Amino acid sequence: MKKRISDARLTEAVITTNILSCLAEVAEERGLDCRHWFSGLGLTREQIHDASVRVSYRQARLVLKRALRSLTDPGLGLDVGSRQNIGNFGVLGLAMMTARTFGDALAISVEHHRITGSLVDLDFEALDATRIAIIVRQRYPDADLLPFLCEELLSSSLMVCRTLVGESFRPRLMELAYPAPAHADRYAALFGCEVRFGALESRAIIDTRWLEFALPTYNPITAQQSLALCEAQSAALPAQNEITDAVARLLRSRLAHNPMLADIASTLNLTERTLRRQLTAAGVGFKQLHDRIRSEHATGLLQKADLTIAEIGTAVGFRDVREFRRAFKRWTGVPPRAMRNAGL
Repeated sequence: MKKRISDARLTEAVITTNILSCLAEVAEERGLDCRHWFSGLGLTREQIHDASVRVSYRQARLVLKRALRSLTDPGLGLDVGSRQNIGNFGVLGLAMMTARTFGDALAISVEHHRITGSLVDLDFEALDATRIAIIVRQRYPDADLLPFLCEELLSSSLMVCRTLVGESFRPRLMELAYPAPAHADRYAALFGCEVRFGALESRAIIDTRWLEFALPTYNPITAQQSLALCEAQSAALPAQNEITDAVARLLRSRLAHNPMLADIASTLNLTERTLRRQLTAAGVGFKQLHDRIRSEHATGLLQKADLTIAEIGTAVGFRDVREFRRAFKRWTGVPPRAMRNAGL
């Protein structure tokens, strides 16, 4: 029996239909009838071309699964992403194109990516003086969809980056949190860099030297106008509490070290009491948030057959595998091995 997705973040109709529309166009180019992709969802093939239509993550997820069963091409995500250009990103693409530097454009894309209908979340992390990482995170662990989502996002992002700074742009390294597919050689050919599969998280690592690249399409007036539109569209999405979002990002980056409230508060230049009070005002406790993120990450790692239960426990901050098993059952209602065996 499949585990039901009950998280409200996944059932609110806030996602634009860009990717679904693109996949439907691919199907029609091949003479395939894709109307059944939308059956039972209160959605029609015609509606996904309407810019005002929004779907939930649950709806988009089901359409994608049906589409992938119909369009069986290896590397479909690479094909879909590679055919996109900066115009597919709408007002976000305009804001990026008219930004002052490539670094500014990247920051805008990470902050406002959700307005494009993205089905994954992006994060930005400085690794050292010469490298930054753009991290791709699923909103709900799903091993079947992860390759397509990463392929589509990273290849379309590559097209945009090369539009902004030129064809010479390439990441330093790609790391992907799924096994190498049969078409793995296509990744290196497209991205022009080393690609590592089976990583703990999916990310593109970029040389910081690109950040200061002055964009030839910079326009201060248009930049202000388009960024204001991005901010307005982002504000119309379900609110993400600033302190909750900041704490969640820090927890994700330190899960293996089992960070305490004091550690997070110190990093945010807050006292423990202030941080606890702000989280309470946002409707969440530190332990509740910590456990939710550990549960989500552990659930995702359980889909990696090469990791033992003990290794997964260590990755989310447990030194004792028995303690991890008890905690996981408390979070999800089932032991980790039962979830892995059931394919949940």
